[in-house]
Amino acid sequence: MTTPRGSGDEPSSTASAAAAAAAANDPTTPTSAHTSGLNRRGSRSAAMATFSMEVFDNEVVPSTLNSIAPILRVAAEIEHERPRVAYLCRFYAFEKAHRLDQNSVGRGVRQFKTALLQRLEKDNSPSLGKRLKKSDAREIESFYQQYYENYVRALDKGEQADRAQLGKAYQTAGVLFEVLCAVNKNEKVEEINPEIARLHKVVQEKKDIYAPFNILPLDTASASQSIMQLEEIKASVTALRYTRGLTWPSTFEPERQKGGELDLLDWLRAMFGFQRDSVRNQREHLILLLANVHIRLEPKPDPLSKLDDRAVDVVMNKLFNNYKKWCKFLSRKHSLRNPLGAQPQEVQQRRILYLGLYLLIWGESANIRFMPECLCYIFHNMAYELHGLLAGNVSIVTGENIRPSYGGDEEAFLKKVVTPIYRVIKKEAGKSKHGKTPHSAWCNYDDLNEYFWTSDCFSLGWPMRDDGDFFKSVHDSRRVAVAGSSSPKGSSKSTGKTNFVETRSFWHIFRSFDRMWTFYLLALQAMLIFAWSDHPVTEILRKDLLYSLSSIFVTAAFLQFLQSVLDFILNFPGHIRCKFIDVVRNILKIIVSAAWAVILPFFYISTAAKVNIPLMKDLQKWFGYAKGVPPMYILAVAVYLIPNIISAALFLFPMFRRWIENSDWHIVRLLLWWSQKRIYVGRGMHESQAALFKYTLFWIFLLCSKLSFSYFVQIEPLIQPTKDIMGVHNIRYEWHEFFPNASYNIGAILSLWAPVLLVYFMDTQIWYAIFSTISGGMSGALGRLGEIRTLGMLRSRFHSLPGAFNTFLVPSDKSRNRRFSLSKRFAEVSPNKRTEAAKFAQLWNEIICSFREEDFISDKEMDLLVVPYSSDPSLKLMQWPLFLLASKIPIALDMAAQFRPRDSDLWKRICADEYMKCAVIECYESFKLVLNLVVVGENEKRIIGIIIKEIEANIAKNTFLANFRMSALPVLCKKFVELVSTLKERDASKFDNVVLLLQDMLEVITRDMMVNEIKELAEFGHGNKDLVPRRQLFAGTGTKPAIVFPPPISAQWEEQIKRLYLLLTVKESAMDVPTNLEARRRISFFTNSLFMDIPRAPRVRKMLSFSVMTPYYSEETVYSRNDLDLENEDGVSIIFYLQKIFPDEWNNFMERINCKRESEVWANEENVLQLRHWASLRGQTLCRTVRGMMYYRKALKLQAFLDMASESEILEGYKAVADPAEEEKKSQRSLSSQLEAIADMKFTYVATCQIYGNQKQSGDRHATDILNLMVNYPGLRVAYIDELEERDGDKVQKVFYSVLVKALDNHDQEIYRIKLPGPAKLGEGKPENQNHAIIFTRGEALQTIDMNQDNYLEEALKMRNLLEEFNESHGVRPPTILGVREHIFTGSVSSLAWFMSNQETSFVTIGQRVLANPLKVRFHYGHPDVFDRIFHITRGGISKASCGINLSEDIFAGFNSTLRRGNVTHHEYIQVGKGRDVGLNQISLFEAKVACGNGEQVLSRDIYRLGHRFDFFRMLSCYFTTVGFYVSSMMVVIIVYVFLYGRLYLALSGLEFAIMKQARMRGFEWQKVVDDWDDWNKWISSRGGIGVPATKAWESWWEEEQEHLQSTGLVGRIWEIILSFRFFMFQYGIMYHLNISNGNKSISVYGLSWLVIVAVVLVLKVVSMGRKKFSADFQLMFRLLKLFLFIGSVGTLAILFTLLHLTVGDIFASFLAFAPTGWAILQISQASKPVVKALGLWGSVKALSRGYEYLMGIVIFVPVAVLAWFPFVSEFQTRLLFNQAFSRGLQISRILAGGKKQN
Repeated sequence: MTTPRGSGDEPSSTASAAAAAAAANDPTTPTSAHTSGLNRRGSRSAAMATFSMEVFDNEVVPSTLNSIAPILRVAAEIEHERPRVAYLCRFYAFEKAHRLDQNSVGRGVRQFKTALLQRLEKDNSPSLGKRLKKSDAREIESFYQQYYENYVRALDKGEQADRAQLGKAYQTAGVLFEVLCAVNKNEKVEEINPEIARLHKVVQEKKDIYAPFNILPLDTASASQSIMQLEEIKASVTALRYTRGLTWPSTFEPERQKGGELDLLDWLRAMFGFQRDSVRNQREHLILLLANVHIRLEPKPDPLSKLDDRAVDVVMNKLFNNYKKWCKFLSRKHSLRNPLGAQPQEVQQRRILYLGLYLLIWGESANIRFMPECLCYIFHNMAYELHGLLAGNVSIVTGENIRPSYGGDEEAFLKKVVTPIYRVIKKEAGKSKHGKTPHSAWCNYDDLNEYFWTSDCFSLGWPMRDDGDFFKSVHDSRRVAVAGSSSPKGSSKSTGKTNFVETRSFWHIFRSFDRMWTFYLLALQAMLIFAWSDHPVTEILRKDLLYSLSSIFVTAAFLQFLQSVLDFILNFPGHIRCKFIDVVRNILKIIVSAAWAVILPFFYISTAAKVNIPLMKDLQKWFGYAKGVPPMYILAVAVYLIPNIISAALFLFPMFRRWIENSDWHIVRLLLWWSQKRIYVGRGMHESQAALFKYTLFWIFLLCSKLSFSYFVQIEPLIQPTKDIMGVHNIRYEWHEFFPNASYNIGAILSLWAPVLLVYFMDTQIWYAIFSTISGGMSGALGRLGEIRTLGMLRSRFHSLPGAFNTFLVPSDKSRNRRFSLSKRFAEVSPNKRTEAAKFAQLWNEIICSFREEDFISDKEMDLLVVPYSSDPSLKLMQWPLFLLASKIPIALDMAAQFRPRDSDLWKRICADEYMKCAVIECYESFKLVLNLVVVGENEKRIIGIIIKEIEANIAKNTFLANFRMSALPVLCKKFVELVSTLKERDASKFDNVVLLLQDMLEVITRDMMVNEIKELAEFGHGNKDLVPRRQLFAGTGTKPAIVFPPPISAQWEEQIKRLYLLLTVKESAMDVPTNLEARRRISFFTNSLFMDIPRAPRVRKMLSFSVMTPYYSEETVYSRNDLDLENEDGVSIIFYLQKIFPDEWNNFMERINCKRESEVWANEENVLQLRHWASLRGQTLCRTVRGMMYYRKALKLQAFLDMASESEILEGYKAVADPAEEEKKSQRSLSSQLEAIADMKFTYVATCQIYGNQKQSGDRHATDILNLMVNYPGLRVAYIDELEERDGDKVQKVFYSVLVKALDNHDQEIYRIKLPGPAKLGEGKPENQNHAIIFTRGEALQTIDMNQDNYLEEALKMRNLLEEFNESHGVRPPTILGVREHIFTGSVSSLAWFMSNQETSFVTIGQRVLANPLKVRFHYGHPDVFDRIFHITRGGISKASCGINLSEDIFAGFNSTLRRGNVTHHEYIQVGKGRDVGLNQISLFEAKVACGNGEQVLSRDIYRLGHRFDFFRMLSCYFTTVGFYVSSMMVVIIVYVFLYGRLYLALSGLEFAIMKQARMRGFEWQKVVDDWDDWNKWISSRGGIGVPATKAWESWWEEEQEHLQSTGLVGRIWEIILSFRFFMFQYGIMYHLNISNGNKSISVYGLSWLVIVAVVLVLKVVSMGRKKFSADFQLMFRLLKLFLFIGSVGTLAILFTLLHLTVGDIFASFLAFAPTGWAILQISQASKPVVKALGLWGSVKALSRGYEYLMGIVIFVPVAVLAWFPFVSEFQTRLLFNQAFSRGLQISRILAGGKKQN
């Protein structure tokens, strides 16, 4: 490093010259430096939910130079204090960057170095001029000492130290010392100042200690932190640090010499080679798991600071539950072996080692986490090695102590265990070609995982053999690569599929749900037979009828044969890896089913006389009641039905069925072997007897209704018409009929019955909708949903609300009463229970304040809604919110002033309204309280006391109205209001006004109201007669004041005086408070939920811990200023739109930031920042989601405060703790710090911002927005995948890391960096984004939240209750997924959005309610469900990620959970907000994605297994609530086609006439239309090309529409062609009805019609070729050609009109005939694209397609253009589309017309 050597008097350019010399060999190109945007801002109140700070991290460093980032950050931080030191830091960073990458081969390195060099050249001279010392060495030495004294030493205050800031200070000091050494070296300073060297030694020791941490600071210096003081944390940490008896490898000795306490996970890292950061991550994970379980144990552990064995057992049972089941399934002994005869502490040590080992394996397994049984295999072997290590076992082969197979080198586990398996996954995923390859051609995650479901997996050995079957694909491809061969055969070998093959076929619908289709077909057959027989129901046992009905068993045999054949054919590729016994089973099932398909028909058609069997006579006696049915057939049917009878019997006893399926008895396995293949999942899924009864009853009623409707409405009415049609003869066909002699008019019969039969198979979906609505409605009513829907209902039950709060939201020792009752009553909170009332006030007021922070209510509405935080004990009553008491005092005054009868009658009328009674009492008591505080003079107090005593005495005697004139009461009230107003203003200059008001009030009472004079008052001259001169009361005499004004200020006084003023002055009714519809909905739902069946809340410290995870890619985070102000084509900006959609919220926002006009907002940067976040919180942004989810943390802190605070602290209020003083914040023993610690231990929020690292590198604004989120919400963690380029010799290769960061001092601080075996995205992106980040989540529960969701504080308060559902009884199995209700917040703008909102709401409420109970088939339909985290991380995660097949990744988590004996429930007392797309295109794309996902589900193994492993009725529920809905929707479309084509056939063929004869059987605005036409014309005329998007050119769009054909196989193309033939029917039928055909029915007529098509095509081709050849150089020839064609066409038409009697009607009819034919030709040409292209006709096909598009465009635009001429049509359409908005009074017309900001 070269620095200036001069004295400093003159600026030297040596440094910049040296920098230039250093870069001489680096051919860099100049680039502009990064510029900053908004400045940093100070933080506002911590209680505010809106953002308060915007920060930027300008130092974007290329990935290969990542190590210099800390140096640049230090430079940026100290630049304002010491510019020269900052310059030296940057210069050192430049030199270090040049050493790291001299040739600038890394991505972005050249640009970065150029920009940094330009910065150095620019800063050299100015910084040199500001240098304080003579040399750079002295400058940085002095600054180092100054920094150590002013920052490091100042921050190091023991327990009061801010650990995060102190750790950062040590890191900065370390960087400064590194730069100092470099400067000294370049200035040839031989030795460093001894004092600085001593300080650096201290810094280096502390630097290693104060490492970045996530939740738990586990270093020795942080033992005083609040969270580390928790007893349960201490217990867990102590247990982990018990390493006695462990032998450490010698290679780990340097680590041990560094000092610090090593623990059991460090030992596992030393022995097995786990990554350092992975160990740190899982250490915290394990400690928190054990601590949270430990603190919940009952009875309470003694002592609490020692980890209880029961806590370890609980965690082990949950974590190893799947592993133990896997071992049992494979008949292997598990490796969880405890030491024999050991001490309890040693046994606990061993168990914790097993826990740590599994978590470390899981934490580094990357994509292998989707393969849970593969993890079991790895753990099984490593745990066995662990046992050998600890037991000192000796290897039989070497005779030495057992050592880990893969060693303990750094990253050994990643490189030697994870990476080989990952390569197999990656290789197989590569074969999929992003979903374009058939699923059967490659192995997905499930296929690879299911390899470990058989004992064959143990053939891999340990260490795993490279030549094992599992590694076949990688091994073979590697061998081919070495041989230099490119043969596809060598690289196509695969690990292979074993249990299931996802073959693309519609037959999967039948294969997966064969029992349902068999039932429907047999029921249809029976109904047809019975209806055709024309017998009444009473004659069902007739001989002939019974015989016919018994044929259904023959049909059943054929269907079973079909099922067995499908199982074999569709799964055929998988038989390559199937066991021999499984292949034999499939073949035997085919043989047996084929045998029954022969035997049953044979005995059915045979008679007793034809078959001579010895037992025939006996059989005839036994089956004598079955007259007419052959006895042998009955016997065969009885034998055939034995398996079904056994299944029916087992169906009635689900407990026995569960035992059978989980049994290891060989005889049971043998019996089950025939009925179903033995696989690891799908066993023992049967529900309890009660659940079975409920869903069976549901389906019995439904099927009875469906079959009755089908028989009496669909089938029976068609029987007689069918018989009549079959009897029609001598039909004169209107066209050439190919089969004129077909029996019974089969074509007409098919046309009649086909749509009816399709409806029969489809209408169960409709019946399900009806019955689910009825069942869901009843369930909702019984669950008390909707009991509070309006503010009026809320008022009527508000008196019970404090009791409900304290029952469900405040912990108690009372157990939950689960008994059903028609009413729910809570003990009212009495005034003397001040603590309970205060707790209710804290919770209620925080909810109301959150409404104000979100701008749903105004300041006045907030004042009317809040409850006093701490009521005065002298009031002796419950103070209700003012919105309940508003206008009660004025009404009571009017009532009293005009009332004449007795006191008791007046009081009875007042008490008729409970809230009026409370208002009157509170006003009177407050009146006394104010006088007592303001009046301090002795005489004055005596006078007031006498008057009050007299009033209360008269009230007690019921003589108040007799002794007081009430007509003057309004005057007294008016004076009192003036007094309260003056007291509220606290203006000292109004002292005399207060005196006069008090005197006036005294006069009103004594002169105007009192009827009789009081003698005691007369003594003071204040009777009702002026006998004695009056004395000047309240004015005071001398130094003795009579009143105190202004009174002493306090929060309680301000609150009370403000409340009293509003109580007296609010005269209008508060029935509409709050006015905002969303605020009303939220407050109504929240209060209603407290009257539902909710588990009681535990204390926060004893609740289940949980995490929230949100996957994020590149969606909008926070709207920028430009985003808000940018106008669209209609002149509407986002901010203008939001102002009109949310006018009340906009006004509340303006009130909150104290602005009157919009121009004031834009003029202030702080206000602009607030505006950006106000708008962002009303869009579907990450900002909104994070704000909502962080309410959980706020709620936990509030609830922990109510749990932990003393009575005095509770009465003082939560605000005092929420905004602590600076000294309190630093104290680790303060209540505020303890609340933070509890919240940290119970809640974690991780946003999985997958490309955050790339966004930082590219300077993307979204990265800055995410950083701002972390700064404003310190509890937020961001996980991302970092792609780095690392040098390996001369090669630069990409390396991938999972990284977790948090915010520290306006920067992101890296916490963990865990290396991955390769890129994380191998399949579907979202689940793999979740998978990489799930290792950073904590707790026992995990809530998955999408980026378009929101949350509310009042709902977050109920999270403790929801998590308790995991401990409640919900059937035979505990819940594994808790379903949560969603509120769709995007439904208030347009009718389309409203419709989609209602559709979604119906599914997430009544739909999922029925799925969970009674049907027991609720799965996971996206977020915000809450997962049992431990259950799912040991069973494959919270979604599936195989490309294509898992397109709808979320629902597979529900499938997987159910198949693995989980239990999914649904709970509607808590809700989470969710946004949906509101545009037509976005809705269409969403629906298409869901439909495509269901199409893939039909092929999946999960649906197949659910369809076969569920009992019959649960299988029906599964079908009609998943893929069945979309199959039924498809059938509706098919029904319409079949019906229309059937009618077309009857009409065109002439059958219908014969049968009837013989059998009687955006908007409509003209300018918009013009613009749209221009845009459409440009679009359709564009030729497209490479890179031209579909929105810009018709050809690009047309090519995109055919993309699916590129991946369609030959069979699919053939079906496309076959289905296109249906369009030829129009031409065939219409041709015979033309006049020109002259009644000829010959086939030649149809053949000649094709000549017309050929002629038209030839003409178009000639014109096209002529245009190409002659239009440029031979214009005249081209025109002559067109003239001749025109004359020829006219001549042809003339001949046809003259000679062949062509009519104008024939021309129009021909157009209707030929248009579908042309469309058919197009469809066939597209399906045969390679052939058509080879023939050179593709251009013609494209031209024909464009012609059809032109025609369709004209058809669409013409009516729109006509309607656009009429203004009323446009207005009607606007009203229709925006009906919901109109109902809210929005100015839609202004929005549609556009508009500018109004200043």
